[in-house]
Amino acid sequence: MRYRQLTTGTLALGVILLIDVLRVWLPGIITIFGQAASTPAELMGAFALGWFVLALGAPAVVRRVGARPVTVVAAVLLAVARLALTATPGGRTQLWLATAGLLAGLVWLVGVAADTDRPVPGLALGFAVNAALHAVLDTVDLVWRGDWLAWLLSSVAVVLFVLGTAQPGTRADGVTGTGGVRAWLLAGPALLLAAMVALSPALARTGMSFLVAGDGVARSPLFGLAPVPVAVAAFLCTASTRPPRGWSRAYGPVALLAGAVLFALDRGDLLLPAILLAAVGLGACLALTDDASGPDSGTSSASDTANASARAARRGYAVAAGMLVFALGAVGYYSAYDLGYPNAAVPVVVAGLVAVVAFAARPVVHRLPGPFPPLRAAAAVTALALLAPVLADDIPVASNRDGPPERLTVVAYNIRMGFGLDGRFDLPGLTEVVDRQRPDVVLLSEVDRAWLLNGGHDTLDLLAGRLGMPYVFGPAADPVWGDAVLSRWPMRDPRSLPLPAVGAPTGAQALAVTLDLGDGVRTAVVSTHLQPPPGRGPVVQARAVADFATRYAAGRPLVVAGDLNTEPGDEAYAKFTDVGLTDAFAAARPLATSPADDPRQQIDHIFVSPGLTPGDPVAPRSTASDHLPVAVTLTLPPR
Repeated sequence: MRYRQLTTGTLALGVILLIDVLRVWLPGIITIFGQAASTPAELMGAFALGWFVLALGAPAVVRRVGARPVTVVAAVLLAVARLALTATPGGRTQLWLATAGLLAGLVWLVGVAADTDRPVPGLALGFAVNAALHAVLDTVDLVWRGDWLAWLLSSVAVVLFVLGTAQPGTRADGVTGTGGVRAWLLAGPALLLAAMVALSPALARTGMSFLVAGDGVARSPLFGLAPVPVAVAAFLCTASTRPPRGWSRAYGPVALLAGAVLFALDRGDLLLPAILLAAVGLGACLALTDDASGPDSGTSSASDTANASARAARRGYAVAAGMLVFALGAVGYYSAYDLGYPNAAVPVVVAGLVAVVAFAARPVVHRLPGPFPPLRAAAAVTALALLAPVLADDIPVASNRDGPPERLTVVAYNIRMGFGLDGRFDLPGLTEVVDRQRPDVVLLSEVDRAWLLNGGHDTLDLLAGRLGMPYVFGPAADPVWGDAVLSRWPMRDPRSLPLPAVGAPTGAQALAVTLDLGDGVRTAVVSTHLQPPPGRGPVVQARAVADFATRYAAGRPLVVAGDLNTEPGDEAYAKFTDVGLTDAFAAARPLATSPADDPRQQIDHIFVSPGLTPGDPVAPRSTASDHLPVAVTLTLPPR
């Protein structure tokens, strides 16, 4: 019993640390290894997949050297890399530390698989606790915090993990189980589905924002995290409960496939049912593979030893192959936004693989005792997740001040999903450079609300909370990536226009809202991010935005801003001036905004209608994104 508890707890801790490393490593592929659109997507994909392919050699090393020395060394390297990431200044050092941690984590998993035929309790507990902690931390990982509490919690987790791994590895019962291959094979696919859908706090918050804000205005993270404890508890309960026999075992695979299909439909109002179905189904599928064949007899003949070695190798290859499926799924899903192919089938295919492997498993003959009774474990993690709304700051709802203002300060900023030039998740930097302008309205581009590729953060909700400004979100590529408007004044009548792709792989939209400034004074604001097709300007999209904005404004004062990927004098730039809009930065040109460390291109703009008088145009220096923000103070027409 003690061996089982120790193995499960150590496996769960290792999974938590590995996911932490992945949340640093995955964004590093596009923010450090890759540079905006200048690095080919194929090269970034090859870099990402190469390390998972390399890990396929780990089972051979384990078989030659032995599972215990390989596991201990890999665990120490994973722990050191995870702790070092908290202190790294970013850049290439961060990327290579995360890469070393990833490879060590993959080798560690292979070593653990050689000695563990019942991984489901540890894997399930690791997935669930990581999701609960991510919710409690408001989706900002300890790695990015760097304060004393982050160091303390990280150090405790690392020390417990290393000590657990270093404990003697002899089984208490003196036998080696024959199962575990299917469960280890599903470790990678299950991790992908858990992080993308089933156990993603950021996705839950985004899904709630589509439901509770009928007018499109976000209000409080209190509601956004409500589904997290339900999903975590449902996942843990189904993963820890003996599955039924016969065809009734299909409920888990069917629920998982249904959740993946709803997620793939790219509709914000379907995200919550997708999460809950996927959580129930994923846990049930893991339970179906949990030690189906039982232990061997305690013999010690040369034949039995050889068979045990072969089974250990099969488990090692199974987990390495499963993690390669994780990499293929992640790269395949997100590279579609660079290469321009349909990606909706990726989560469905991965869910189908999990469902088939789980349903094909032999019925469970017995249930070996786990480290925690299922209901107690579910209750504990649920209580932990329920702390998240208490710790999160509410976003205040905007309200009219005393009478309409005479001026509005507008900021437009491409925030690159929250990652600075050093590749670190830089909420403090974003908050500081925006707040320094004392804005009334903020228009954001490249807003990420739950992408696993970017660490699974709800960047919009986090930034809005720090600025104390409600937001309206306009989905572009999918329901969790797009543009937003934040305002200290009430926002009415939000509308979003999908823009024609014209060969560009990433989706684009124009988000329009009306600012209610009091006493019947209203101003229209449009946030957009034009995505030009390869080798051409965004002329077609610029024309569509200009026409949409002027129709929406209907004669009211109008502001159109964002990353327009066009420079003064270009044909696309002229589409805005042709409809009577004025470049708010005309008097300050040239005013380059990209790249942030050496600005050469003037591609971030604010256009205004006649009657709005721009003043104090500025592009304040900051490395919190690869673009500089642009800000202007607009004097409103006299009433």
